[in-house]
Formats: sequence, structure tokens, C-alpha cells
Amino acid sequence: MKNLEKNNKIRAKKSLGQNFLKSHSALKAIIDAGELEKGEIVLEIGPGKGALTEKLLESGAIVFAVEKDKGLIEFLTEKFQKYIENKSFFLIEGDILELDIKSILKNTFNIYKIIANIPYNITGAILKKFLTEENQPERMVLMVQNEVAKRIVANNEPESILSISVKAYGSPKIITKVPARYFSPAPKIDSAIILIKDINKDFFQKNNIKEEIFWQIVKTGFAHKRKKLSSNLKNIIKLDEKYLNARAENLKIEDWGILAKTFK
Repeated sequence: MKNLEKNNKIRAKKSLGQNFLKSHSALKAIIDAGELEKGEIVLEIGPGKGALTEKLLESGAIVFAVEKDKGLIEFLTEKFQKYIENKSFFLIEGDILELDIKSILKNTFNIYKIIANIPYNITGAILKKFLTEENQPERMVLMVQNEVAKRIVANNEPESILSISVKAYGSPKIITKVPARYFSPAPKIDSAIILIKDINKDFFQKNNIKEEIFWQIVKTGFAHKRKKLSSNLKNIIKLDEKYLNARAENLKIEDWGILAKTFK
């Protein structure tokens, strides 16, 4: 009863990008996309009031949750006390962007998944941090803005640095759209659950290209969106004729791999 009273008093903080998910169907969709098995390691970013955390723990996963809000740390510690005591729930206070994955997972585990309803204002930073991490998650299931999800997947749409940045490391897929009314407080826009699976660095290894060189070329290619690649890339690589009149948004991940191989 005491925890329920606290739950009712907790208010989302706009400064931390908090919107608490309250939809059971959306929570189920996230859990299903995670394909969790008992004993698997999950990193949750921004657990909020613990709605998703509870489902993750009920699946039998071992959950490491990073929360920046001191008030929520106290609330979650009380709410999940039994899981903390049996060492299936580890609550870390801090900023996910400032913490090292080894310190979060306590140097104990190498294979893990990220499943989270993340603060939307750091979506890009979270993707960059963990997709480029030496110890990458094997899959990520994230709640993001619906428009961001569509940009990442880019089905039959122009590519962007964001979509290329994800596709270089894994396979993104939109699981389902999540209406704004499913959150408290309701944001101004709809959200979506996105799955990124098969996360690895095989693309770079198979093509024998360095990550830093690849991203230098991609970022330069997108530097001026309206200009052709022949203009944007003229000072760093020699373009094959088929790319001379193309723009960065027209190229797929495979094309960027070909261009990166030409760098000397």
C-alpha cells in the first residue's frame, strides 16, 4: 500500500524526458520482441516507475537498470526489494551516457540485451554508444518516437546518417506503433517499438574497412544534403561513374561499403 501511494505521487520530469508507459499491450509487445529466456541479462535504461522492469523480471531475466532520477531510485528499491535480495535485479544510479558498460554489468557478463523505454532526447546518443561499443548488445528493443523509427528503418524512403548508422551494425525493424495516449503524461507525438537484432561488426570485417574511415566518408557525404556526392566527396575519394550524380540519401549501406574501400 505504501508503494502504491508513492506511485501515485510520482510525477514525470520533463527535464529528464520522462513519459511513463501504461499500456499492457505495448509492454507485451516489447517483451515478445526481446525473446527472453530465463537467466538472460537485460540492460534497462530509464526504468521509470518499473512497469517494464516488472515484466522483464517476471520473464526470469536478470535485469540491470540505470536510473538518473534519485526519487525513482528510492521508489524502485522498495518496489523490487525481493528481486534485489535474490540478485536478479541490480539498480544503478547514474547517467547512462556517462557509464561504462563494464561498470554497469560489473565485468561479469559478455552477452546481454538492451530492452527499454528510453528518454527520447538521447535516442541518437544511446544508439551510437551501444552499437559502436566493443561489447555490443546482441539485440535492442527500444521505445522511440514513431518518426525516428521510420527514419531508422527507411523502407522505400531516403536513407539518412541515422539509418546508415544503425544498419551498419544490425537489422532494424518496427514492431508496432504506440499511440501517445498509452503514456503518462501523454507526449505530443506517437511512439513506436523498434527491434535491432543481429548486432555485430561483421560489415566492417567482411569489407576490410575501418570504422573511423567509413564514418568519415558517410558524414562527409551527408554534409550537404542537396549536393551530389561528386561535390561532397571530391576531396577524399575518387568516385566510380555510377555514383557521380547520386546524393547521399540514395545510397544503401552496401554502397557506402564500396566507397569506403576506395579510400587510400
